[in-house]
Amino acid sequence: MQIQAYLFLEGRCDEAIAFYAQVLDAKLEMRMQYDESPGAEQAGMIPPGSEKKVMHASMRVGDAVLMLSDGFCKGPPNFEGFALSLDFSDQAEAQRRFDALAEDGTIKMPLSPTFFSPAFGMVADKFGVTWMLIVSPPT
Repeated sequence: MQIQAYLFLEGRCDEAIAFYAQVLDAKLEMRMQYDESPGAEQAGMIPPGSEKKVMHASMRVGDAVLMLSDGFCKGPPNFEGFALSLDFSDQAEAQRRFDALAEDGTIKMPLSPTFFSPAFGMVADKFGVTWMLIVSPPT
């Protein structure tokens, strides 16, 4: 069994796909627009005016799959009560990814040493998704 994150970006999915491809080296595996989904119109699944928006996409980020959608395009997304965690073995790589995610976002905790890691930080990206970046301690 696996748990996979599914982000509803309320109309900014294509922008997020491009951003995560750039800053996380995420690879797009699948992308389907609402108007490409078989039977979606009959089932009332297409939000009005969203025919060309992303109904479902999946991206590979390292060994994980991140799923995304434009959702119902009802306004700004609301990402509260969770964070996505990225684990690194290299501090320079963690800093590079942290800085990229922080661009036009909000640093919640700078990437810095803690009692449990040589470097840990939290940042909300420009979509409002909170990311925790941690460097694994040496073994």
